[in-house]
Amino acid sequence: MDRTERWSNWSGSVKSMPRQIVKPGNIDQLARLVRDYGRDGRHVRVVGAGHSFTPLVQSDDVLMSLDEMQGVESVDTTAGRATVLGGTRLKKLGGTLFEHGVAQENLGDIDIQSISGAISTGTHGTGVRFGTLSTQVEGFTLVTASGEVLECSPERNPDIFKAAQVSLGTLGIIAKVTLRVVPAKRLHYQGNRKKLGDCLANLEQYKQENSHFEFFWFPYTDGVQAKFLNETTDPASKSSLWGDFNKIVMENGVYWVLSESCRLVPRLCKTVCRISTRSIANIDEIDYSHRVFTTPRLVRFQEMEYNIPAEHLSSVVNEIRECIEKYQFRVHFPVECRFVQADDIWLSPAYQRDSAYVAVHMYRGMPYRSYFQHIEEIFKRYQGRPHWGKMHTRTPVELSALYPRWYDFQRIRATLDPQGMFLNDYLRALFSADTPEDHDPSSIPGVSAKGELL
Repeated sequence: MDRTERWSNWSGSVKSMPRQIVKPGNIDQLARLVRDYGRDGRHVRVVGAGHSFTPLVQSDDVLMSLDEMQGVESVDTTAGRATVLGGTRLKKLGGTLFEHGVAQENLGDIDIQSISGAISTGTHGTGVRFGTLSTQVEGFTLVTASGEVLECSPERNPDIFKAAQVSLGTLGIIAKVTLRVVPAKRLHYQGNRKKLGDCLANLEQYKQENSHFEFFWFPYTDGVQAKFLNETTDPASKSSLWGDFNKIVMENGVYWVLSESCRLVPRLCKTVCRISTRSIANIDEIDYSHRVFTTPRLVRFQEMEYNIPAEHLSSVVNEIRECIEKYQFRVHFPVECRFVQADDIWLSPAYQRDSAYVAVHMYRGMPYRSYFQHIEEIFKRYQGRPHWGKMHTRTPVELSALYPRWYDFQRIRATLDPQGMFLNDYLRALFSADTPEDHDPSSIPGVSAKGELL
């Protein structure tokens, strides 16, 4: 079959020319396609918004989009559950749930992803009493490599359920999801500028006294943009003119101009960091949670994000600051810090530990590898686990040591997809070994003799 159009992810870091792009309209059609592909020995990757920075969905064979499988099938306000199709984008989901008087209990700051993609990569928001989006899953419908339609929950196929809550799409296709939802709630969002030292000194207070807390530190400055969100019964307040201006114009339009300036003249990065710090606005507004959690992100970038034990955040941030100062990296994007409650999901970076997530970014078109490499070495010293959708260089050997249930996941994967239908070259490098004895790095396709991903 002839090649179709070239595909690229959101950041432009991954490109491919799939042999075929398909968009099933319902679960029956999806299952039938998968059965046909299995019989023909084809390989399938499923794409949502393409917002992962790693080659998770890169494909030279079948690229399947669930864009035609969107929408909320049912909402049970009494039970606090909503069943939605796997391709539903988070933005659409938030608006539809709101019409039913409910909401997801927590969200990240970007809402263009599909719900299945967000679950499969361990997408998260912030808040020490909230888990990743995957912890909101009560059950799902999984189409396996044989075309079987499998219902999974804590009661039905519990091992598969626990493995597939974060699975990078390697166990099958999540066609439908049942989510735990809460009554629609309003959040009071307060944002302001603080000094980094003061922010780190008061971390425990900020984390415990606010439902949702995160901060962004700008390199080469002592400035931090701190965000505090708390549930309130007060009525929604219209965003201030300056608040709207800051979100749309300053954080996107003006920031794009500044970013382009840094790309063309890298020595401007420090100046832009100082400008950004001085431009941090005081925000005080109230709105419904699905609107407050998310922020428009129109300026494109590359990203690496790691999960570390929460108690090490101050040390990690200080080491990152020292590293940037030492090597004088040309970076103007802030370092983002958020918090997540421990969970019991096998491949969740927050598995069995209360966590801090630390993300570093580089504007698209600017060199990022050396910067990310040096910062990743810091994360490694603190038992860092990479966000599955963000750039990293961890090897299968390293990952197996970081995840206690790694081999249990491998067993489930090998059982559900013995021919590797849902693997591409990148994922085959991560998941080809099934036992500890198979973890000789040089024997793994796509991995060098030193155990590094190629």
